[in-house]
Amino acid sequence: MKLRQKQRGLTFVGLLIVGILLAYSGVILAQVAPTYIEYLAVQKAVDKAASGSTVAEVRSLFDKAASIDDIRTVAGKDLTVGKEGDRVVVSFAYQREIHLAGPAHLVMKYEGRSK
Repeated sequence: MKLRQKQRGLTFVGLLIVGILLAYSGVILAQVAPTYIEYLAVQKAVDKAASGSTVAEVRSLFDKAASIDDIRTVAGKDLTVGKEGDRVVVSFAYQREIHLAGPAHLVMKYEGRSK
């Protein structure tokens, strides 16, 4: 009886449940990571595009950077271009949906602006 009380750990069923949860979390992370990497590429392209002086030039610069970095979520026409003082400010907002299971989706909303 005393030996049985000192034993600790997971049962086989508990180990299976933990393993399944970790695997499912890994699958979700593998789907979220590319959207975040693309967000970082969009942010970098927006910062480059902000060096333009006209709206058409800003959008053209963004489209060139987007073709290099393989950005498909946002196009130059989706950008909001404005001025703050004497500098050009470019902002963007978009969302990505990741299917989880059945009718459940994970919605990632990304937004940003030039520095």
